[in-house]
Amino acid sequence: MDEITFTAPLWRAEAADAWRFVSLPVELADLVRLRAGPPRGFGSLRVEVTVGATTWRTSVFPDSRRGTYMLPMKKSVRQAELLEDDDDVTVVLRLIDA
Repeated sequence: MDEITFTAPLWRAEAADAWRFVSLPVELADLVRLRAGPPRGFGSLRVEVTVGATTWRTSVFPDSRRGTYMLPMKKSVRQAELLEDDDDVTVVLRLIDA
């Protein structure tokens, strides 16, 4: 698996108003977990992400409540790609340590 492309809504964290995330589809979570290298702190996995014309490196974090991983969406990316809460976001995700 070189890369995964999916579309999911941008959501705002309840506890921290400034943080926004996109959740990987649940059906991809096991595949990502199996293909990734060993998890890092907090069970995170290192990834390279492309949304629109913006590419950056970050980590996805396990989300036990949703049973998948969540991808943090930096404010600079949201602004560059004109993304608002609840917008559908198409993500190209590449595992770095696979």
